[in-house]
Amino acid sequence: MKRSLFIACLSIMTASLMAQQNQGKVTYDRTTQFQLRIAGMPGGMEQQMPQSRTDKFELTFGNNQTLWKQAEQENDDNESAGSGGVQIHMIVAGSNDVLFTDLDKKKKTEKREFMDKTFIIDDSVRSLKWKMTGETKTILNMPCMKAVATNISTRTMMNMDNGKMERKEIQDTSLIVAWFTGSIPVSAGPGEYQGQLPGLILEMDISNGRQVFVATGISEKADLSIIKEPTGKKHFTPDEFKKERDKMMEEMQKNNPGGNRVIRMN
Repeated sequence: MKRSLFIACLSIMTASLMAQQNQGKVTYDRTTQFQLRIAGMPGGMEQQMPQSRTDKFELTFGNNQTLWKQAEQENDDNESAGSGGVQIHMIVAGSNDVLFTDLDKKKKTEKREFMDKTFIIDDSVRSLKWKMTGETKTILNMPCMKAVATNISTRTMMNMDNGKMERKEIQDTSLIVAWFTGSIPVSAGPGEYQGQLPGLILEMDISNGRQVFVATGISEKADLSIIKEPTGKKHFTPDEFKKERDKMMEEMQKNNPGGNRVIRMN
């Protein structure tokens, strides 16, 4: 009797797991808070710049692979402010960028456009050390669990002084709060946060609201043919891309010493 009950329970659990969604498409809203400090700019230009921005993204997943890209935008990608003959243009990166991730191989390949050039960047998937809090809530009618992690990375701080743009690399420690659902047992999520948790991440808060991702819709139907690794003649490591990017920024500043300033938000 006990053996029959055990087999029956095991069959129910197996059927439940088989019924779980393992492919589909998720739409996210990403809201980014800007912290701009532009000393010496005329006419209160710093106050004219937007304080936050919301963009829409899509995550397509299937066959243990994912593709992250920006969705079609209704608003203009560029923001600008100007006064006293000086213009600052803010170009938000990501409109044509894509990130492909192979979860089995723990490998990711990114196509990134920068100053009319296209870069293919190869990297590995690095899982953070997550801690389960035991808290739960429902997102898009799916039960979710809360997990937290700390991520130590470097970010670029830009400072404009007397018309000269200076960039400085600083160490940044981010507290990351994620809500994921085991109902979709795919280790995927927004942006670079692929291969992190044993379920799809539906909400994520980075550094107390500095950047927030919120899933707005989930579909079981998805065009899995778009999940392809970006290709190009030359591939870069993240460090090689950073060096090339900084070189291009310096060249741009030399060729445009006064007047317009371009700030690219990644």
